[in-house]
Amino acid sequence: MQTLTNKEMLNAGVHFGHLKKKWNPKMSSYIFMEHKGIHIIDLNRTSACLEDAAKAMKQIAKSGKKILFVATKRQARQIVSEAAESVNMPYVTDRWLGGMMTNFATIRKSVKKMQMNDKMLADGTLTNVTKKERLMITRETAKLRKVLGGIENLNRLPSAIFIVDIAHEHIALAEAKKIGLRTFGMVDTNADPNTVDFPIPANDDASKSIAIITEFITAAIKEGLEEGRQAKESRKAETAKSA
Repeated sequence: MQTLTNKEMLNAGVHFGHLKKKWNPKMSSYIFMEHKGIHIIDLNRTSACLEDAAKAMKQIAKSGKKILFVATKRQARQIVSEAAESVNMPYVTDRWLGGMMTNFATIRKSVKKMQMNDKMLADGTLTNVTKKERLMITRETAKLRKVLGGIENLNRLPSAIFIVDIAHEHIALAEAKKIGLRTFGMVDTNADPNTVDFPIPANDDASKSIAIITEFITAAIKEGLEEGRQAKESRKAETAKSA
């Protein structure tokens, strides 16, 4: 697994925290210094935490389990959705619906409704309905896809959740903890790192910082998926030999 250098993280602005007056004292061990009223994150701590998180995510992916990516902040949406899609992981980047994890059965019903509408719009089932009714169904489907498209193929609860900005996504984090998911998150100087299993101290506002952290963990997930695939093929070969 590759490592991120401090220079790469500096160039991406990973070290920039919030104003001192907005800080959470529980982040003190991750803060290097204060500069012009702004807290500077200790990149050595970021590097160590990031590697721990990446190793754990790699193992989850290797075992064939799912990690849900969550980032509804404007500057993180595209970065995170593209990263999740590249490793076939579910994601939420529009808005977090209350009960998305704790009331998963209801969410699955909404997903099935979206899929059924898609099918009807595509196969001509709606030829007998009025233009107005068709328009209503089209709008409803688009609305559902915007919110639920990223979890369309999530048939059961994920094993873990990766969050960009745990303070902003506090509802998602609370739900994940309630049902016992392993939690990973980018934690800025205004948040409590103790609320996640794997905190990654980093600037969670700048797109470059979000991108470099997300790309690193996505690369680790890719490695895990590949190792899992190879292990599966190896088991198949062994079974064929012994048959």
